[in-house]
Amino acid sequence: MKTDPGRFFEDYTLGEEIAHAVPRTLSGGERALYHALYPARHALYSSDEFARGCGLPAAPLDDLIAFHAVFGKTVPDISLNAVANLGYAEGRWLAPVWPGDTLRALSEVIGLKENSNGTSGVVWVRTRGVNQRGETVLDYVRWVMVRKNDPAAPAPAPVRPDLAPCVAADRLVVPAGLDFARYDFTLAGEAHRWGDYAIGEKIDHVDGVTVTEAEHMLATRLWQNTAKVHFDATNRADGRRLIYGGHVISLARALSFNGLANAQMIVALNGGAHANPCFAGDTLRAWSEVLDKAETAAPGVGAIRLRLVAVRHGAAPLALKGADGRYLPEVLLDLDYWALMPV
Repeated sequence: MKTDPGRFFEDYTLGEEIAHAVPRTLSGGERALYHALYPARHALYSSDEFARGCGLPAAPLDDLIAFHAVFGKTVPDISLNAVANLGYAEGRWLAPVWPGDTLRALSEVIGLKENSNGTSGVVWVRTRGVNQRGETVLDYVRWVMVRKNDPAAPAPAPVRPDLAPCVAADRLVVPAGLDFARYDFTLAGEAHRWGDYAIGEKIDHVDGVTVTEAEHMLATRLWQNTAKVHFDATNRADGRRLIYGGHVISLARALSFNGLANAQMIVALNGGAHANPCFAGDTLRAWSEVLDKAETAAPGVGAIRLRLVAVRHGAAPLALKGADGRYLPEVLLDLDYWALMPV
């Protein structure tokens, strides 16, 4: 048999290391397509001249381009037969990715737990994205619910990894040379700086975007994401293609420009949940909450910890969970991240 049906839950072994196939060389083409798919317009990723004014040699590729490219490499080995991608933790961007860089991905299985129904289980992996020089540019943990191929296959001893609730501020990596001392707020699009945000503040990003099948299909192909639930409508009982969770992340991040235009670079992913499935026709809106702030050693650069929430169909913009503690059905994404902002 020369074809590969993908891995099922019983095919994973705790501690196993997986080198994912097909390295990806990124170019300005990925940036152009990313900015076409999402209303992305953070100045540092849009303009070489703006980036040079911030101490960088040119505009790096958007941080989420690197994330999607590395994530896509892992799909054939981790989530091809997934029921759903459940969450993220301990993510850090360790170096900028530039046009011309080639990324590959490596993963380690750090947790396994069969579900009580005996037909699926949760797999935890720690993934690293590595460039052509062998440098790790980002790493993160994610966990995925994966189908079993044989329900009678014995369950592994359950191991649930102990994950940090957030990345500590002193572990954030600021790109070498980044300097916001002469930051141009006019060109960036907003005057709000790090000191203008208060912990506990909530920001309704106002704008919305309706998801279509066409853009979702282009996005999953762009990131070489082959998960069956995103492509094959017969793979779900309801006959609908599930929108890739990373597509929702990028849409929400782009919408957050209105109110957080100066949250320029994502440097850590503390946690995240795809609270409910997203489908074509859903209209996304987003709001953010300021969770924490920290100083950095870089000139004029502060770190801000944000909760980014995406909701659908004009739901109450600042709602998240009901009285029972469960996510409201309108909530699609609950993402906790650190970003860099001028002080």
